[in-house]
Amino acid sequence: MNQPTAPHDRHGPAGYDRAAVEVHRPAPVTTAHIAPLVPVQPGTIPAVASVVLPDGRVVTGYTIEPAKPEPVATKPAVSRTAVNLALGGIGFGAVCGGLILLTTFIAALAALIHQLIILAAVIFGGWIAVQLFGHHSGGGGTTVHIRKAVIKRNKFYG
Repeated sequence: MNQPTAPHDRHGPAGYDRAAVEVHRPAPVTTAHIAPLVPVQPGTIPAVASVVLPDGRVVTGYTIEPAKPEPVATKPAVSRTAVNLALGGIGFGAVCGGLILLTTFIAALAALIHQLIILAAVIFGGWIAVQLFGHHSGGGGTTVHIRKAVIKRNKFYG
């Protein structure tokens, strides 16, 4: 393409116009300014590792630490629901024992009240019987003697 042509030939081979071809000459590379080195702590530089491949090539590079998984929240050995049910059962058992004692106390109190009512009825009934059927010794009462009486023509003869 870039073959030399005669100076009078303005058109190149196969009708190419030489004026349309541009030639670029590379510019020389200027030297880059190197940044000053910053001192680095010795513990922060990762280790360089070399690996020999099966075909004999050596690959050198920095080792990459494997990503550490985030710690998984540890689950308790027993679920909270099971603990709550167990504590509720223990509380219910304690209350049931108290309820059994309470019902026993109420039954004993009812039996005591029943016995007191019977005792009061016996004592009061005995006092009434004594009042009705008791013997009085000549106090201030009126004595009436009933004899055989005869009633004739609506007139009482005693």
